Amino acid sequence: MANQQPVRIKSISEFHQFRNLPKPEHPLVSVYNFEDLKYLNEDEPKSLMLDFYSIALKRNANAKMRYGQQEYDFKEGVLLFISPGQVFSIEGNAEMKHTGWSLLIHPDFLWNTPLAQKIKQYEYFGYAVHEALHLSDKEEKLIIDIIKNIQQEYQSNIDKFSQDVIIAQIELLLTYSERFYNRQFITRKISNHQILARLEKLLNEYFENDSLTKKGLPTVHYIAENLNVSPNYLSGLLKHHTGQSTQQHIHNKLIEKAKEKLSTTNLSISEIAFALGFEHQQSFSKLFKTKTTISPLEFRQSFN
Repeated sequence: MANQQPVRIKSISEFHQFRNLPKPEHPLVSVYNFEDLKYLNEDEPKSLMLDFYSIALKRNANAKMRYGQQEYDFKEGVLLFISPGQVFSIEGNAEMKHTGWSLLIHPDFLWNTPLAQKIKQYEYFGYAVHEALHLSDKEEKLIIDIIKNIQQEYQSNIDKFSQDVIIAQIELLLTYSERFYNRQFITRKISNHQILARLEKLLNEYFENDSLTKKGLPTVHYIAENLNVSPNYLSGLLKHHTGQSTQQHIHNKLIEKAKEKLSTTNLSISEIAFALGFEHQQSFSKLFKTKTTISPLEFRQSFN
């Protein structure tokens, strides 16, 4: 059981089905009340990995949650932030006693907006933070009001302003959370996931400069060498904590960068392929479609 791979949930619809919730009203954004979760699955997985962001405000739960090496209790209001691809686990009684709210945001909802990049700058989404955010009653009410505003917006008639309104509410929630974290963790300590945090920093820097054009995709050996660990050790660490290989992490970062260029620039598909280190456009398009099920052109057209 200790070596069981995380169960990956790829869409918000799949998550709703997994948790026996009603079908989501929006495919890329969802708010639900924890009181609607009556029980855990009989065969609750050892750990879960979501392909979307999760922001959860919990309290009074009869369950324990582990994110990275940190275990959380929910006697008071606790705000949790989980990024796509991060692993967490929940243990508790079959009958759930739960209060609070959760906001789910698929990364595709953020593409073509400044928040697509800005959300990655909030440290509380990273493995480097091992403490949950504890809220005062006043702070908790403020966060719940924002979450309810988001829910109300996508439940209304969707128009050309809907995404902008929801994005603005998400940014407001994240800004307040940043303020609360700075208040609570002035002397924040780096967790036991230093290697994972360094990996993210290394990949971000590599993909932000012109290394892709000059050197192509980083190799597993290059990543391991720069982290001062062996490729096998890094692979084992990532598999244990995320269920994915080093190569998969590299490809995920590549697809993320490709989506950014496709949605925010006028570069041609071949120019984007070259900028991402591919000699041939066909190789880039094949990998993109393998990872996303649609072609780069289809992804770009979805924003028109």
